[in-house]
Amino acid sequence: MSIASLSQWVETPLGRYLLDKEQALYDGLVADVFGFNAVQLGLPAVDLLRANRIPFHACLDRQGPAQALADFSRLPVVGQSLDLLLLPHILEFSANPHQVLREAERVLMPEGQVVISGFNPWSLWGACRWLPARWRTYLGWVNFIALARLKDWLALLGFEVVAGRLCCYAPPLSEEKWRRRFDFMEQAGDRWWSLGGGVYILQARKRVPGMRLITPHWQEARRAKAALASAAQKAINEE
Repeated sequence: MSIASLSQWVETPLGRYLLDKEQALYDGLVADVFGFNAVQLGLPAVDLLRANRIPFHACLDRQGPAQALADFSRLPVVGQSLDLLLLPHILEFSANPHQVLREAERVLMPEGQVVISGFNPWSLWGACRWLPARWRTYLGWVNFIALARLKDWLALLGFEVVAGRLCCYAPPLSEEKWRRRFDFMEQAGDRWWSLGGGVYILQARKRVPGMRLITPHWQEARRAKAALASAAQKAINEE
């Protein structure tokens, strides 16, 4: 399976259910990320950056109708130029997910953020891969990446996980009328089965060891003025 077929699958009832849940989580995570440049990889028909206020948004994909075509393992993006990068189910459909993450680290600015979504192998959705081939749904062919493994990969690249959520607790039934019978699991999921969501979303920040934030000149001038005032006051008191 490929990311291209994922774009087709999300048009199914189960795919739309997944997108509705993920869109709500992405909206909450990206709303307060600021900067100048934000990029989404894949799923060009879905605007996962819609709640973000960064002035420049772009979507790159391996094929149209994205704003630009790109190989996710060799992004046509200048190093340290992005403030926000979204990877919706990109790693699971990549031949080399480590390289995709290395590219994410390369193009993000210090303190830039990446938001990654993936299918949770330890859930009812992940159980599809254990079904006999003739009974497998689309999910049965996904290259699942465990949440703990993804966190380890991010840590090795210098990322700090700052937020994470799970969603889609109902079984991945293709017929909506049957899936709706399990809607009660959505309300109970976060509270009673927090690690059983079919999809996880991680938000991580790129950390650079030894980085020193440069403050604006007006702040330096204010501190210098305050120091002079303190010295003058001390001299007055000594007199």
